Amino acid sequence: MLEQVVGLDHVVIAVRDLERAASAWRALGFTLSPRGTHSEHMGTGNYTIMFGDDYLELLGVVTPTPRNVPLRAFLEEREGIERLAFTAIDAAAGVAELQARGIAATGPLDFGRPVDLPGGDTAHARFRTFDWPADERPSGARLFACQHLTRDAVWIPELQRHANSALRIQRVELLSLDPRAAAVQMARLIDRPMQAMEKGAWRVPSGDVRADFVFLEREALAARYPGIATGSLPPESVAALVLRVADPEKARTALRSVRTTSLPEGLAVAPGEATGLILAFVA
Repeated sequence: MLEQVVGLDHVVIAVRDLERAASAWRALGFTLSPRGTHSEHMGTGNYTIMFGDDYLELLGVVTPTPRNVPLRAFLEEREGIERLAFTAIDAAAGVAELQARGIAATGPLDFGRPVDLPGGDTAHARFRTFDWPADERPSGARLFACQHLTRDAVWIPELQRHANSALRIQRVELLSLDPRAAAVQMARLIDRPMQAMEKGAWRVPSGDVRADFVFLEREALAARYPGIATGSLPPESVAALVLRVADPEKARTALRSVRTTSLPEGLAVAPGEATGLILAFVA
């Protein structure tokens, strides 16, 4: 088990138009942070949707830079989850830990962004990240880890309250032509066990109290979300996010302006409502 990586920190949802994406996610009952602009060498801007220990990041290109070439390449094809981020305790030590295991991690890289605080003040959020090898992409997802140097500038209480009562990321579901092989790859990269599930799916936990990864084929994904078309999702991709909510009725009320599909454990919206991914809300 890795000592410097705790578990899933956030997912990066690549979007072509930040303002349009922000409006779509507000319509799903989320409270969004004020728009942020990253350090110049990053060339990106974002909105975040904060939970207790993890969060969602809507990320778009502001200025083309060498650093955001992979993001731009992804957006030429589609919107959706482009990267998975893990919480790093110490990014530099995390690089060394992975390299010692034969995984060619790179970094660390420092960057930041100004943050408008609810009281009118401004803080500066600072991050230190490292990357897993670019050619190691379970189900097509790039992996990196993020050390939060200024947590209080990111986890702001007012931003953690959502009309849909969302609390955390419970599960990340990834499409794969070979779910077992993708799970084996993820388990090796983050040094976590894998477990067989029903219908040929495989589970890899990201951390003790963080989200699980579930790898599955399209038929199994479609069975989980009857009535939602999955054909537009690439065969190797992060297909769905499952969020835990405190109150299913609040979630249903918050989602009244969008089309939803009922599930045995909650409800879901189609990729067209959530910038390229299935989004499920469960109790």
